[in-house]
Amino acid sequence: MNIQLQPEFDDILQPLGNAAAEFFLAASLYHARKISFASAAQLAGLDFESFKSRLMEHFNQGYILTEECVLEDMQTVDKL
Repeated sequence: MNIQLQPEFDDILQPLGNAAAEFFLAASLYHARKISFASAAQLAGLDFESFKSRLMEHFNQGYILTEECVLEDMQTVDKL
């Protein structure tokens, strides 16, 4: 799929650096819980730390920890 953005986005995205559209699309999909953190970082063309830093910069939050994930991790630890 090839996406063409409306020209109005240029003025908004340009000051945010190269690949800003890819970052915000990947971040939006991650925040909507449609893709994992690792997938979002890869789609944004960033490593884990860089993606987390940009999330912190623009959303004041890096990782999204849901109660479901925490409970699943606790069950995994209990099994060990």
